[in-house]
Amino acid sequence: MRRATLVLLMLCAAVPAAAQATPDPAPSGVTFIPRYAFHLTGEHLSSDDPRFVWDANYGGDLDVVDYGSGRFTFFANYQVVTGEEFRAFDPTQGNYILGGRLSYRIKGVEVAGVFYHQSRHLSDRPKRQAVDWNMVGGRVGRLFSAGPVALDARVDIRGVVEHSFVDYEWELDGGVHARYPLVRHIALVGDADLRRLGVDGSQNRGTQTGARGEGGVRFEGRAGAIELFVAVERRIDPYPLEFGTTTWMTAGFKLVSP
Repeated sequence: MRRATLVLLMLCAAVPAAAQATPDPAPSGVTFIPRYAFHLTGEHLSSDDPRFVWDANYGGDLDVVDYGSGRFTFFANYQVVTGEEFRAFDPTQGNYILGGRLSYRIKGVEVAGVFYHQSRHLSDRPKRQAVDWNMVGGRVGRLFSAGPVALDARVDIRGVVEHSFVDYEWELDGGVHARYPLVRHIALVGDADLRRLGVDGSQNRGTQTGARGEGGVRFEGRAGAIELFVAVERRIDPYPLEFGTTTWMTAGFKLVSP
């Protein structure tokens, strides 16, 4: 746990000052809804389990207010996983994430308090058991560069304050997004994410580890961009009512706002 925390914090805090990229300047006063970012992602899963064939996500985040020294951001995501148990296109689960961040900017680093909620549901299948959890914690984020490569790193550390069904106690979630321009409007992109999930022992298992590595090509237009990617992922508890991990390869697309 300590080693993973140190590695992720170094991604945000241990970059030489000469290699820093300049983030967008903060507004001089209070500004309402100065920024938004939305995404729509669809990817095919290389799984032998008929419950996992496609994974789609739609969501984004919105800066409700920026007060210069920081901002309040609302974020949300809806995920649908489809399989082929009963029909060719068979939704098996729908999952919701809602939350908010209240941040403060310190010399190019953004530190935020975070509230995070996730609930998981089955589709076209009976389920009376609630599966959800609430977390509070913090985030450290930083924009920087290494030569022509623009990097966006963040680390989230959260503790569970309320949960149903799951055995989660805390979570360490960190990642880096990289973009390397090739020619005008075309760039290589990549993501690396690591997740450590602490549990209470009620399911006879120890701390869980999830990870994802993703790489692809980004094509930028006037109103947005599309990314085509391949990825390898180790996912914790892929089915809402079962405990365990699954590893698969994926290929898909991502539509993102500018």
